[in-house]
Amino acid sequence: MKINPPVFYVSAVLILAFAIVGALVPERASRVFDATQALIVMDFGWLYIAAVAGFLMFALFLMFSRYGDVKLGPDDSEPEYSYLSWFAMLFSAGMGIGLIFFGVAEPIQHYTMPPTGDGQTIQSAREAMVLTFFHWGLHAWAIYIVVGLALAYFAFRRGLPLTIRSALYPLIGERIYGPIGHAVDIFAVLGTMFGVATSLGLGVLQVNAGFHYLFGIPTNTTIQLVLIAVITGMATVSVVMGLDKGVKRLSELNIVLAGLLLLFVLLAGSTVFLLQTFVQNVGQYLSEVVKLTFRMYAYEPNPWLGNWTLFYWGWWIAWSPFVGMFIARISRGRTIREFVGGVLLVPTLFTFLWMTVFGNTAIALDFSGVAPIAATVADNMPVALFETLAQLPLSTVVSGIATLLIITFFVTSADSGALVIDMITSGAVDNPPVWQRVFWAVCAGGVAAVLLVAGGLRALQTAAIASALPFAVVMVFICYGLLRALQMEGKGAAMDLSTVEPEEDGGTAMSWQQRLSSITHFHARPELESFLSGPARSALQAVADQMAESGLAAELHSDPDHVDLRISHGDRGEFRYTVRARRYRAPSFAWAETKKVSDEDRQHYRAMAQSSEGEHAHDVTGFTEDQLIHDLLNRYARFRHARRVT
Repeated sequence: MKINPPVFYVSAVLILAFAIVGALVPERASRVFDATQALIVMDFGWLYIAAVAGFLMFALFLMFSRYGDVKLGPDDSEPEYSYLSWFAMLFSAGMGIGLIFFGVAEPIQHYTMPPTGDGQTIQSAREAMVLTFFHWGLHAWAIYIVVGLALAYFAFRRGLPLTIRSALYPLIGERIYGPIGHAVDIFAVLGTMFGVATSLGLGVLQVNAGFHYLFGIPTNTTIQLVLIAVITGMATVSVVMGLDKGVKRLSELNIVLAGLLLLFVLLAGSTVFLLQTFVQNVGQYLSEVVKLTFRMYAYEPNPWLGNWTLFYWGWWIAWSPFVGMFIARISRGRTIREFVGGVLLVPTLFTFLWMTVFGNTAIALDFSGVAPIAATVADNMPVALFETLAQLPLSTVVSGIATLLIITFFVTSADSGALVIDMITSGAVDNPPVWQRVFWAVCAGGVAAVLLVAGGLRALQTAAIASALPFAVVMVFICYGLLRALQMEGKGAAMDLSTVEPEEDGGTAMSWQQRLSSITHFHARPELESFLSGPARSALQAVADQMAESGLAAELHSDPDHVDLRISHGDRGEFRYTVRARRYRAPSFAWAETKKVSDEDRQHYRAMAQSSEGEHAHDVTGFTEDQLIHDLLNRYARFRHARRVT
C-alpha cells in the first residue's frame, strides 16, 4: 500500500458508510437529502454566490496584474505543449457527461419554466440560452482555475507535493503535513467523489434513455443499476490497462465522437440560424453576466436558484480537484496570464457553441411545433436529446453515436476521478498499486447507484451541493494563500534548481567546481537520504548545540525525508529552518497518472532548504556543513532583525 493513512482511511470510511446507509434505508436517506438541500439553499446560498463571484474576479485580477508574468515553474521553463495541443487538451477537460445530458435539457427547461415570466415565448427562449451560458461559462472555469493554478504554482514553482494541501503552505507552513492538511485533502476527496458520482448518475440516466430509444429497453432503476455495474466494470478495466491504453485512448475517442456529433447537428440543422444565435447569445451573456452573477432572488424567493445555479456551483466546486489537477499537469511552463486566459476563454467558447447548437435546435423544434421537446423534457429529461436527434437525418445512427459517447464519458469520468482521488489519498506518491485506483473507481459507481436509488436526480443535485460546501471554504483560503505566495515573488529568488548558493561571507560560498557538479549531477534518492542524515543533520545539530550553550531552546527533528531545526523565542515567535528532499520529474500528459516504468529513470532528488521567514525554497544540494550553517545563520539573523530579538 502507498497511502497517506489519515486521508485514505477517513475518506474511505465516510464514503463506504454513506453508501451502506443509503442502500439500507433509501427512503430515509431521500428525506435527509431533501432537508439538506433546503437547509443549504436557505442558509448558505449566499456563500456559494459570493464565493464563485470572488473566484472569477480573482482569476481576472491575476490575469491583468503584474503577477500574470510569473511562470508556473522555474523562470527558464518552457511549455511542454504547443498552443494547439494545449487547447485540444483543454477541450477534453471541458467536455463530459454534463454537456450531453444538459445540452438539450437545460435550455428547454429554462425556455419552458423560466425563473420569472411566462414560458415558451421568444423572450424566454432568449433568456434560456443566457442562463445556460451563465451556468456553463466563465464562472465554472474560474472555479477550476483557482484550484488548477494553485496546484501548478506550488508544485512546479515551489516544489511542494501535487496535492490540495500545498496551496495552504503560505498560511500554515509545515502544518500542511499535519491534521489541517489531512482535513483539506479529505474535503477534496469527498467533493471529488460526489462530483464524479453525480456525473455518473446523470450519465446512466442518459444511457438508459438511449437504450430505450434504440432497443426498447425499459427505463427503470433496476436497469440503471445494472448499467452502473457494467460500465463501472469497464472503467475498472481501463484503470488496470493504465494510461496509454486506457484513459488517453478513451479521451481521444471522446473528442472525436463529440466533434463529429456537434458538426453533424450544426450542418443537419438550421446552420445559418445556429450561427446567428451563437453570436447573439454570446453578446447577450456578456451584457448580463454581472447582474446574473449576484442575483439571489432575495426579495422574491425562488426554488429555481437551488435547483439550478447553486447545483451547478456546487458541482463545479466538487469537480475542481479533478479538473484542476488535470489542467495543472498540462500547463507547466505557462505564465499565469497564459494559463488564466487560455483556461477561461477556450473551453468556455467551445461550450457556448455546443449549448447553442443543441439547445437552440431543440427550442426551434418545439417553438415551431415540429416536435414536442418541452413535453418530453417535463416527462423524462434524459430522453430530450434523443427526441431532438430523431428530427434530423440518420437519427438512429446519430443516437447510437451519442449513446456510445455517453458510455465513454462515463468510463473516463470514473477512471480519471479514481486516479485523482488515489493521488490525493496516497500523498501524491508515484505509481501507487492498481488496486487502490480500482477501489476508488468501484466506490464511485457504488455511490452513484446509492444516489439513484435514494432519490434520483434530486439526490444527485443534493450530493453535489452538500459535498462542495466545506471545499468552497477551503478554496477561499487557497486564493489567499496563492496571493500571499505571489506577493513574495521578487522578495526572494524564484526556486531554480542548482543555481542558488550561500551568500558570500567568510569564504563559505560554493566553489565553481561544486556548483558545476550540483548542476550536472542528478541525485538518486539514496544519495539525498545520505546527505540529509550526514552533512545536513550534522550542520543543524552543531547549531542546536551552540544555541543550547547560549541558553536558547533549540529542537532538532529528522526523518529520512527532512531535517528540521526549531528555535523558540517566546512571544517573538519561532525560527525554523528545514532541509527537505524533493523529487522532480518532467510531468507528462495524464489524468493525474504517471508513467509506470520510464518515470523512475527520469526522477531526480534535490535538497531544498526553507526557513520560517517565508522565502522561496532554495537548493542546497551539495553544500558542505559550513556552507549549510552559514546559509542557516543568514536567515536566522534576518529573523532576529525582523522580530527585534535582542
